[in-house]
Amino acid sequence: NRLPLRTRVTLLYTLMGLILSVLFACSVVFVAEDYEHVLVEEILASQAQDYGRRLERDPNAELPRTERLSAYLRRPDGSGEVPAALAQLPLGTRESDLDSEEGVHMGVFDTKAGRLYITINLNHIERLERYLNLILAAVVVLGTLISSWLGYLLSGAVIQPVRQLARAVEQLPPHPVQTSLGRDMPLDELGRLGAAIDEYQHRLVQAEEVERSFFADASHELRSPISVIRGASELLLEDSEAVPQLRPRLLRLDRGIRELSELLDALLRLARGRTGEPEEVVLRQWLGDCLAQADSIKEGTVQLAVAGDGGSHLFPASSAELVVHSIVRRLLPPTVPGLLEVNVGSQSIALRFAAAANSHWSSPGLQPRPSDRRLGLTLMGRLAEEIGWDIDDSKAEDGYVVIRLPRPAT
Repeated sequence: NRLPLRTRVTLLYTLMGLILSVLFACSVVFVAEDYEHVLVEEILASQAQDYGRRLERDPNAELPRTERLSAYLRRPDGSGEVPAALAQLPLGTRESDLDSEEGVHMGVFDTKAGRLYITINLNHIERLERYLNLILAAVVVLGTLISSWLGYLLSGAVIQPVRQLARAVEQLPPHPVQTSLGRDMPLDELGRLGAAIDEYQHRLVQAEEVERSFFADASHELRSPISVIRGASELLLEDSEAVPQLRPRLLRLDRGIRELSELLDALLRLARGRTGEPEEVVLRQWLGDCLAQADSIKEGTVQLAVAGDGGSHLFPASSAELVVHSIVRRLLPPTVPGLLEVNVGSQSIALRFAAAANSHWSSPGLQPRPSDRRLGLTLMGRLAEEIGWDIDDSKAEDGYVVIRLPRPAT
């Protein structure tokens, strides 16, 4: 059922009010009809007894012939004028079935003076019954409307615990945490639901602890051989002065090892869900210090030009530094001279690399990447999303990348 829970509860209250109102109206109609028959029987029986005594005292007593009440006598010897429709009736009381005689009741009684036929016209009571039916119809309509209104009000109180549970679940952080939602819930289906959510969160917390333990062990095991290889590459670089032909290859090996180390760091941060504590940094100063550590800029192959003032921002600096280093490493080709222009804004960082005229280099787009991203920022792109950054590398082939930032802290 796609109807909201409150609507369904309100409809149930409305249906209950309709059923109760109809049952009440039917009960009133039944009681009124039954009371009418009992009352008519008593009236006709009392009239028959009264006229029977009169006829015993005076056989020539005059019987009533009015619009409301008429009486006829058939004596034991068969004399007496009685309408043919009445003469065929058996003993007892009944109501006429003819539409033209609505509200006419007839009674046949045996007395000592003979068989007495009495008719009484109660059409004014029938009008009262029609009026009563209109009142009962209004009662059904009003009862249904009042039940619907009360149902709408009461349904809010009924589903309030469900709303509280939904709000509590909506406020849960994206990472698993131990909850106690079922503790404050009543011991019913809603309490069972809260306890089930608590148990599910408990299992998630346990799974996350196992995962963190695994990644901690994996980090230790992977960092050790990478550190050994990196140390060996640094020693080889120091000894490469005697063999100049090997130095470019060793530099490439050193860059690959450092990139692998940074990717491993980003992977572990993402796996653990810990990108670092946000800290307030002056964007231009922090970015200048971060870019100055790039190999091409540190060696003087690429010149750095930073413009603009982005103000202060809140973000985890260590994770952001990994993202910036990864972008610059892919944006700046090794040993290609040129100029890196950086425009720092309040909500964006624009980086543009222009190679020198005599470098014989066109664009970083010539370098294929194993990812659908232009710069291959699969892990670093995910890490940037975790800290609130959005990387636009759609124009990376032209040496242009934009990092969109959240609003500044000050």
